[in-house]
Amino acid sequence: MELFSAAKPDSQPLAYRMRPRTLEEYVGQEAIIGEGRLLRRAIQADRLSSVIFYGPPGTGKTTLARVIANSTRRHFATLNAVLSGVKELRFEIDAARERLDLYQRGTILFVDEVHRWNKSQQDALLPWVENGTVILIGATTENPFFEVNAALVSRSRIFQLKPLNAEDLMKIAHQALGDRERGYGNHEITFEEGALEHLVAVSDGDARTLLNAIELAVETTGEPGRPKHISLAAAEDSIQRKAVLYDKEGDYHFDVISAFIKSIRGSDPDAALYWLARMVHAGEEPRFIFRRMLISAAEDIGLADPDALVVVEAAAAAFERIGLPEGRFHLAQAALYLATTKKSNSTMGFFDALKNVAEEARQEVPNHLRDSSRDAKGFGHGEGYLYPHAYSGHWVAQQYLPVALQGKIFYHPGDQGYEASIASEIRARREEQLESIQSDVFIEHLSYSPSSQVETLWRQRSAGERSTILRSIRKALFRDHTIRRSDRVFIANAGSGFLIWEALRLAPEGLCVAQVADKRQQEMIDHYANTLEVLERPIIHVGDPGPVLRSLDGRLLFEHIYGRNILSRLHAEKEILEPLFEKLVDGGTLNIAQSIPSRSSRLSEFCPHPLLKEAEAVIYADEADPLVNWDEKELEEAVESYGFQGTTEVLSFTENRIFTADQLEGYLKNSYLPALGIDDRSFVASVVRALENRSLPFRQEIAILHFIKA
Repeated sequence: MELFSAAKPDSQPLAYRMRPRTLEEYVGQEAIIGEGRLLRRAIQADRLSSVIFYGPPGTGKTTLARVIANSTRRHFATLNAVLSGVKELRFEIDAARERLDLYQRGTILFVDEVHRWNKSQQDALLPWVENGTVILIGATTENPFFEVNAALVSRSRIFQLKPLNAEDLMKIAHQALGDRERGYGNHEITFEEGALEHLVAVSDGDARTLLNAIELAVETTGEPGRPKHISLAAAEDSIQRKAVLYDKEGDYHFDVISAFIKSIRGSDPDAALYWLARMVHAGEEPRFIFRRMLISAAEDIGLADPDALVVVEAAAAAFERIGLPEGRFHLAQAALYLATTKKSNSTMGFFDALKNVAEEARQEVPNHLRDSSRDAKGFGHGEGYLYPHAYSGHWVAQQYLPVALQGKIFYHPGDQGYEASIASEIRARREEQLESIQSDVFIEHLSYSPSSQVETLWRQRSAGERSTILRSIRKALFRDHTIRRSDRVFIANAGSGFLIWEALRLAPEGLCVAQVADKRQQEMIDHYANTLEVLERPIIHVGDPGPVLRSLDGRLLFEHIYGRNILSRLHAEKEILEPLFEKLVDGGTLNIAQSIPSRSSRLSEFCPHPLLKEAEAVIYADEADPLVNWDEKELEEAVESYGFQGTTEVLSFTENRIFTADQLEGYLKNSYLPALGIDDRSFVASVVRALENRSLPFRQEIAILHFIKA
């Protein structure tokens, strides 16, 4: 931590800007830092040993440390005992040891408010002070003989800094008023007789209080850029508000506002009112308090209570109209509202997104999200965009993130207030979005080799209806579920997890194991699952269903197995039913959603070309083709042959598809022409002309199997 880091001078309070940089600029404490004194000689010779500066606030302890930092050739490290612990101390000690071993350069370690460390923290510092690895400079407002480890005290010189006298304070005041670089030397400022003397007298030996009062008097008097005359009344008012302008090292201003905000965050209305009263009594600027409450309304309450921001903004506006003293009612009302309402810090998700943007390569805006009013014709900008208001519930499952970030989660809704009411809907929509981008929702018999751009466009256009279809499939699979909270569930061909999340909701105290086809699917599920507690997450295996099931612990059995499209090549893949049977408990259920490729729409339904029907008669009658040489009856018989008993229902779905020329050419060249045994380019061209870019009601049939291990 760097207490003395550089900052723009104009952005710092006057007390900070006027901090002495050298011994010559240092005012006061003649008894310890005067010409010829031991401490002065030690600083000048850079031979300082461990010291502890002890004195009340504003006497120059941190300032003296800053002077030493500016003059020493040794490395100067700083810690604040309030903000740092043993971890930060060890880091500085390790760095000091390395510095000494490699470069023979010593280290001075300044610990501000050293009395705030407990005994064990102070003990951790002791051996390194003893062996000279670090030279300690401690600063404390408490008597070190009572508050600092006796062993540290015995190895350090104690220098007591006393409140500055009136002569010293007047000298500091004139420095600030005359310094052209850091103070008000470039301004024409005069004081009414007795005004400056009043500030000096009431500052009570505290230079920081004096400089803060001068700054407040100057900044609140007259117009910027014009001569200013500080009256005695203005001086009296500014010194009464001495708690307002404290420098960046902490102190009253930042400590109290921190306590206030933390009380709000901790939902303690009593403490919030107390710290608010402390600030108001000290003369804190109400606009500053409202500013911090506006931040808290978004940071600490957020969408748990969206009205919080409205309430604070309204209170701030009312305060502007009414002012003090009655405006204190509005301060109190805003503070109490924030302290007593529901809490959420989900807006922090923005900073996760910001970090992602900063650390990763720039991602292109997906084509369907681009501005269609520009370059739409030449580059297809906006093509494939699904207008949410055209769909039920004003929502449709389409991807809004760049391709490389699909599935990434930044927003984590809380479990309180408004967010609790929307959390389940957000989760459900995310699950549908994830699954709708998968290509295995239906098993296609026709094949083609599209460019990724064409495939992406097709998926985008079908995503809206596809999400509705997926929801219907899931509902059918779980319709008569007998899942108990402690049941174990296996999901075969889990895709992006569409069935997993429903299983986890139904069996939160059990187990969910899933098999996926590839690493990408696993990563998408894992990313989403990371929002859950570790013990609530599914266990994901990559591979084919059979090998994955056989690799599991032989003692692990499941009460329920769900799957999707695991028997698409029925006669070639039905062996998978054996491990499915073996891994179920007696009476366990097998629930499968299986596309029936032979029952899907055919191109001849949309185009009357005679060659289409002729080719399809060959394609769909091919007994050697594992995708079309079976129907739902054979599917049911195959499952029963392995010892299962149950029922099958067939669901029919229609989705509007827009076929591109590339897709149609792929279907025709890869499936239709080989079936006809011809290479008729005119046939291909005529079908493409008839069907390309048309929205066609394409039918798919899905068999829903509900079976029990007999």
